[in-house]
Amino acid sequence: MTERFTVSLDKDLAEAFETYREQVGYASRSEAVRDLLRGFLARERAATEPDGNCVGVLTYVYDHHNGDLGQQLTRAQHDHHDLTVATMHVHLDHDFCLETSVLRGPLARVKEFSNQLISRRGVRHGELHLVPVTVEDDVHSHGEHQHAHEHITPRD
Repeated sequence: MTERFTVSLDKDLAEAFETYREQVGYASRSEAVRDLLRGFLARERAATEPDGNCVGVLTYVYDHHNGDLGQQLTRAQHDHHDLTVATMHVHLDHDFCLETSVLRGPLARVKEFSNQLISRRGVRHGELHLVPVTVEDDVHSHGEHQHAHEHITPRD
């Protein structure tokens, strides 16, 4: 079911919103408002429901000449292998590397782990993007055998 509502904006805010909508490429104002609301609600949920589950994307840049920082970051990811789904490592130049890690688990643990990485000396531009999810256990049959796995559904 779709529900309609009207929003009144002052001229400057309406123009700024329209510029944003066009730059991002939304086909309609409705799509842009929906995405902005989803993002806002996800951030609110992350702040007020720390017991929930999430998937997250952690991105940071670091100076790989800074002592054994690269080894520290790798060790931390291994120590939290239950949260780390995958990590991509990119060499930006002779000094700096960018890493992006896909994380999954309890919101509070994902945030704590991310903050531990971002706050290390030599790490720059660290940011965590969170998506709250619902996790449900499920069992499927395929022929003669069954297997259990999780279904992870993004929450609006």
